[in-house]
Amino acid sequence: MSMSQIQSELKAPKGQFNSFGKYKYRSCEDIVEAVKPILSKYGYHLTMSDEVVGVGDRVYIKATCCVMDVDKEVAKSTALAREALIKKGMDDSQITGTASSYARKYALNGLFAIDDTKDADSDEHQTQQSTGKVLPPRESAKSIAMDVWEQMSAEEQVFLNDIAVEMVSEIDDGNLEGACKMFYEQNLTQEEQTALWSRLGSKERAAIKKYRDQIRKAA
Repeated sequence: MSMSQIQSELKAPKGQFNSFGKYKYRSCEDIVEAVKPILSKYGYHLTMSDEVVGVGDRVYIKATCCVMDVDKEVAKSTALAREALIKKGMDDSQITGTASSYARKYALNGLFAIDDTKDADSDEHQTQQSTGKVLPPRESAKSIAMDVWEQMSAEEQVFLNDIAVEMVSEIDDGNLEGACKMFYEQNLTQEEQTALWSRLGSKERAAIKKYRDQIRKAA
């Protein structure tokens, strides 16, 4: 049985809800629970493991997810998530656990070809459903941001991607204020802010815009 067949059968539900951003999203646990029966049907099973990786003065969790046929590896995917230096209301073990969950989710997304930026609640999908048409490519803010991103050095991309990971974590926890502070109070240049925008999915961008508009109206 090929991985493509498993990927085509997998329908991972969005079992979580962000009450502030008003959108649903899927967690690592949602993906695991959805894929287990499919893997079992074909005699496969899933393994997940974590490794602590130090890069400079920061700590990353490297998650590895494997589809196994007894003791033979069928497919493998890895992903990194950085531990937050400080996360309100969490002790060290909880911070590590949160990074592990995100790293595992990213690894599972890669393993089973799940693209969170093109889920049913994305801007592109909603427009297609409401009009019945697939929009032609256009020079959108996201495409401009992607162009700026590609011009960044590897070091700059790693730095900005780390900020994006923490922003997504804050948004999923309902802390829009914390996510916005990361975006606007990092002393980033205009180009860096534009490139960072390309690392966020449609749900995250919409949540940040909504919070920013609320702050402006209240001012």
